Amino acid sequence: MSNPFIRKLEHAGLLSAEERQALASLSQNARALAARQEFPSDGEFERIYIVMSGLACRYKTLLDGTRRIVSFVLPGDLCRVPPRSSRATEWRVSALTRTSVVDVSRTALQDAMARYPGINRALWWLALVELNRSREWLVNDSRPAVQRLAHLLCELLTCLRAVGLVDGSGCEFNLSQVDLADALGVSHVHINRVLQTLRKEELIVWQRHRLLVPDMERLRDFAGFDPAYLDLEGLSASSDPVPAGD
Repeated sequence: MSNPFIRKLEHAGLLSAEERQALASLSQNARALAARQEFPSDGEFERIYIVMSGLACRYKTLLDGTRRIVSFVLPGDLCRVPPRSSRATEWRVSALTRTSVVDVSRTALQDAMARYPGINRALWWLALVELNRSREWLVNDSRPAVQRLAHLLCELLTCLRAVGLVDGSGCEFNLSQVDLADALGVSHVHINRVLQTLRKEELIVWQRHRLLVPDMERLRDFAGFDPAYLDLEGLSASSDPVPAGD
């Protein structure tokens, strides 16, 4: 089975066979988390998760008790969980669907970065991409809700395609309307109207836990989506293309 962690990191540039084997060793022994289960915290920043399948999110509970999703965590992503505290408003990480994760120590990642130049380059690239995604989410908040959702769907599809999880014009999509509403910062009632607008314009088809986009270019144009901020060409425009499988 394709390893999404390796596939993602190779967008920063081609890895050697030895580097790929080191990453494969780091991402072994995945364990399952149920949908809506929070990622465990060990009280420190030593444990880092690699998401291998499913969808998760970083979120914060606001003072009025509502949830605001601040980013999605996708297959191939790294994720740290903050230490527990007595404050209910601390940000957390939770699986949104059934998710498989690998626990890796920060020391193990640092050792791999020190030993392998390609892994060092790739993990720095991944950190920069996450920063770019966070900035784009801030900008996206200024768009009308229907364009905001279209932009979010474009980002998700582009990131999932990069790790081989988009089949043709669509993918498995098990997020709920509540999840999308909390990511956009709109009410759970309003998100239904926003989805109906995208459906009426025939920009998306979402049914039976599968999202289809009949015309990706139309959706991108509607959303004002430019995938350049995801930097899938890596740190060098001359990087070799990512191999089809791992």
